[in-house]
Amino acid sequence: MSKTKAVLCGYYGKGNGGDEALLMTLLQMLPETVEPIVLSANPKATQKFYGVASCNRTSAFSLLQALKISDIFIWGGGSLMQDATSFTSPVYYAGLMALAQQRGLKTIAWAQGIGPLNRSFSRWLTRQVLSGCTAISVRDRASAELLTNWNFTPLVAPDPVWALESSAVSGLWDLPAPRVAVTLRSHLLLTPQRLQTLTKALIEFQAATQCFILLVPFQQSQDLAIAKQIAAQLKNCSQIITTQNPKELKGIFRGVEMAIGMRLHSLIMAAAEECRCFALSYDPKVTQLMEELDLPGWELAHLPEAASTISMAWLENYTNAEALDKTRIESLIDRALLHQELLINSIN
Repeated sequence: MSKTKAVLCGYYGKGNGGDEALLMTLLQMLPETVEPIVLSANPKATQKFYGVASCNRTSAFSLLQALKISDIFIWGGGSLMQDATSFTSPVYYAGLMALAQQRGLKTIAWAQGIGPLNRSFSRWLTRQVLSGCTAISVRDRASAELLTNWNFTPLVAPDPVWALESSAVSGLWDLPAPRVAVTLRSHLLLTPQRLQTLTKALIEFQAATQCFILLVPFQQSQDLAIAKQIAAQLKNCSQIITTQNPKELKGIFRGVEMAIGMRLHSLIMAAAEECRCFALSYDPKVTQLMEELDLPGWELAHLPEAASTISMAWLENYTNAEALDKTRIESLIDRALLHQELLINSIN
């Protein structure tokens, strides 16, 4: 019996740890009867690492061939439909879904974070393609409320990465303890002045706790330069730690006492591994997670100007805060698996 072929569409092959974690989780959740074809910016690397068929996400010929031989098209998690960072992003993703629908493929919007959609055209485009979907799941309350206002009834469940298994990281436990992980990314809100303030706060925090700082670039093209800049000022009490394996990326947080993070999936991974978290929000999706999990933190736009204020807040969290309890983590994982049920029910 031939397998059902499904095109998986997301921000894959760009070296972003969070999006690769979503891809790995999606591949784990797909029924065994499905043969995936992953659209990727680096199809050779994707095919080699995941052991699945992959094609170039920007090659019109490859895209048309993949759609021609497939039965299903899946938006594979993340904030694909948003125009805050790029107007071309929603046009690209909606355009592919519309083309798949035109060709008669079953389409699924899986584990989506919808928005921000600042332009009326982006909102119209999103509604149009979602109206043709067989199934829709979203990962946060704000996305669910938006779609409900548009008369959709999406499945609402936590981000699938909650359910991703973690793997041990070689050499992690040989590093000095206690350990604190820091994940910062390049962004307009992370101005040079704010980065310097955060670095100074880290120096003060490290001196007070004698912790070892792990600098974790989730996307090296955006994060590595920042990590190197901080490491240069933390001298011998820090290390940059990188991995292309999403399971290992999540596993890093097994061995740390606290995580200070900008990136959404760094906070999800840390919380899932029973790590205390402190958020620095640059995006509504991070703010929503802070609210849902009651995480301490700041909007970057309102970051205190005094490094001592920041370091004292980190010290308070490090000393007195508690990680999510196991019961709540298990509940989040169980609910994240609803995304898998949606796939099974929609595909079979």
